Amino acid sequence: MTTTLYSLFAAGDAAAAIPAARLVPAVLLGMALIVLLITKFRFHPFLGLILGSLTVAAVAGFDMNKAVESFTKGFGSTAASVGTLIALGAIFGKLMADSGAADEIVDTIVGRSTPATLPWAMAAVGALIGLPMFFEIGLVLLIPVIYLVSRRSGQSIVRIGIPTLAGLSAMHGFVPPHPGPLAAIDAVKANLGLTLALGVVVAVVTVIVAGPIFGNVAGRWVDAPAPEMFETRESTTSRRPAFGITLATVLLPVVLMMGKALADIFIGSKKDPLRASLDFLGTPLIALLIAALVAMFTFGRGAGWSMRETAKSVESSLPGIAGIILIVAAGGGFKQVLIDTGVGKLVATWVNSSGISVLLVAWLVAVLIRLATGSATVATVTTAGIVAPLTVGMSQSHMSLLVLAIGAGSVFFSHVNDAGFWLVKEYFGLKVSETIKTWSIMETIISVTGLLTVLLLSVVI
Repeated sequence: MTTTLYSLFAAGDAAAAIPAARLVPAVLLGMALIVLLITKFRFHPFLGLILGSLTVAAVAGFDMNKAVESFTKGFGSTAASVGTLIALGAIFGKLMADSGAADEIVDTIVGRSTPATLPWAMAAVGALIGLPMFFEIGLVLLIPVIYLVSRRSGQSIVRIGIPTLAGLSAMHGFVPPHPGPLAAIDAVKANLGLTLALGVVVAVVTVIVAGPIFGNVAGRWVDAPAPEMFETRESTTSRRPAFGITLATVLLPVVLMMGKALADIFIGSKKDPLRASLDFLGTPLIALLIAALVAMFTFGRGAGWSMRETAKSVESSLPGIAGIILIVAAGGGFKQVLIDTGVGKLVATWVNSSGISVLLVAWLVAVLIRLATGSATVATVTTAGIVAPLTVGMSQSHMSLLVLAIGAGSVFFSHVNDAGFWLVKEYFGLKVSETIKTWSIMETIISVTGLLTVLLLSVVI
């Protein structure tokens, strides 16, 4: 692999002429500027990533016109490939929330649980709701449920809430179609279906360890009752879709994308009609488009909506994710500047000479950016751009594991510079120290357990 990388870099372009002594400080300064703008001066990450990209190019001595071209190229390609998927995922999640389909899943699972199995049930609820929804949306949706279950069971909100948060967070970090995994998949050119399948495996393991198991320990550390709010649950509709049709609709895009992955593995000829069909239906854009269209029918009809009400739910889903799309696309622009200036090549050379696992390097880089910026998405897209050249000669399975290692690093130790930290603190009615002992440690356990699971999978596949 070293020879392959060397020959690739020796072929080089203009970026190869930038010496490491100038390029490394440029990258460090650019990343430091992004961190400072986001954390100290409260700049939106979109602006921070643009200014950081230009700073890297200027300090490195890279032609500024080419730098602008690199950024816009990366921005456009990422918005085209990832932005559409984020939008479709938001439509699906909004339909699920507004129609009461999410409530139906929650009530069905929790209603069949005993007090001893409630933490496990809540972990399952968090994971299932977290599959199609962004973390913040899932948390806001499930907070009334967490309060209600905590009161009815007489158990600490921490013991009930931590497993739920673990399910939401693990899905957010490891499983497409969430923005971070999608951006990393696009950057390293990993197979989406295979990454999804392996991501589910990693997520299940991490949810078990960081959810019910750690939740039981955290519940003894912090024995807090549910805050006095959300006494009654609000509903946007008097009817709900049935549990069976809701579950089938939620799993539809997963089944389609995994079907494509299995077809690619077990059906040799690309001209085979079955493989061609599964390849088309399992393409992320098509799978999520089908899921969104089906959800408009199943969720809308189940809630007794008119077409106007369904359209209103779809329309209201899009404004809220504009910022996320811009951040992810700007991260793609930053990634392209890093690639074109030759940063990834330097990292690849260092990794090959150091003997350190590429998976471990990716995790460590993501951890550092996560700790500095507080953003899992910024950590993911930036790390993916830095380590993208390391995929030369990698198998498809290890490229997928690289994406998951980045995802694991991106959720490490949430603290005061992370909006999620304050969201959990306020909703759970905890002190800062209590939030660190519960939420922050839970995120760290997800990160470390995820890394260990990825490293174990790298040995056996």
